[in-house]
Amino acid sequence: MEPAAPGPPGNSNLITLFLCGDVMTGRGIDQILPYSNPPAIHEPYMETATDYVRFAEKVNGPIPKPVDFAYIWGDALEELVLASPDVRIINLETSITTSEDWLPKGINYRMHPKNVPCITAAKIDCCVLANNHVLDWGYAGLAETLETLKKAGVSTAGAGDNLDQAEAAAIMEVAGKGRMLVFSLGSVTSGIPPDWAASENKAGVNLLEGFSEKTVRAIAESVREVKQPGDIVIASIHWGSNWGYYIPPEQRAFAHQLIEKAGVNIIHGHSSHHPKGIEIYQESPILYGCGDFLNDYEGIRGYEKYRGELTLMYFVSMEAGTGKVCHLEMVPLQIKHFRLNRASREDRQWLQETLTREGKKLGTQVKEGSHHTLILKWE
Repeated sequence: MEPAAPGPPGNSNLITLFLCGDVMTGRGIDQILPYSNPPAIHEPYMETATDYVRFAEKVNGPIPKPVDFAYIWGDALEELVLASPDVRIINLETSITTSEDWLPKGINYRMHPKNVPCITAAKIDCCVLANNHVLDWGYAGLAETLETLKKAGVSTAGAGDNLDQAEAAAIMEVAGKGRMLVFSLGSVTSGIPPDWAASENKAGVNLLEGFSEKTVRAIAESVREVKQPGDIVIASIHWGSNWGYYIPPEQRAFAHQLIEKAGVNIIHGHSSHHPKGIEIYQESPILYGCGDFLNDYEGIRGYEKYRGELTLMYFVSMEAGTGKVCHLEMVPLQIKHFRLNRASREDRQWLQETLTREGKKLGTQVKEGSHHTLILKWE
């Protein structure tokens, strides 16, 4: 299958972002990488992370072990080269640590720090961390995660040694085009334990106090403190349940208010295990749920109707200086053998129909693009 070629006609005044959903490189995926942690896990129905590898192989055949660091990205690497985005942002939903200080929460994700080249293999610029797995292996695990990514040259947002650090934006310069500010925010609706919230003297995540106007005002103040003319602001939010297409009215209202009152240009939503509907509001994209991007769920039954193995690369092109969205193109992929593979024609069509069905409620639809991509259209 020929590779896609996402992106609008050449325009030097555009900033193009790569966004995706949850990147879960712990547990089973960690076991196939060169420096895996001990496989023991603490789940009600599973005792070892290698069982996740076994389930995947039972369904789709052997996975070569150990794989190289770039393996998990599969066909996505070529798509990144073709799209050449200015900034690459992922929700990293795992702790990068050898800590044994696991928290009794049912599911605990961790990746060995020596496997961090699997993140840099895709030239990721920023990992947002305000999610419900970054503290799975305790505060020592969080500290090691932050230090490992810092040493690897990857920016982070959404977690820190205290509240100031957790609330701080990741700031990235785009040569000749301006700055990108990334704020990472988490909600208890995604399963983040309330006591994970960072405070003045306590490490943790940037946890939202609901979706109220008071919360919007606080975020607006944080944006004003660092935003300069021409900056583009992303609010990356871990919110909502894992399954289902329903978008609660309070989430939609909150997203609208962040755009109207807090100067946010893009809402990058995640937590859902499958892609959800997309909205364009006041020339700003709202990705309510980007779906899982990489996980070890192959062979795990349940919720098959949502096709959680199908995922999307989101390439968002915005006008430098104004943040106005000009183009949103998606590359459909399938998770198989713990790597990303180009989706079949039938699977692309299924995603197109699903996103159009859900987007109709939000004023958007999805059309087939050239070279096997999907393009968002809006009113």
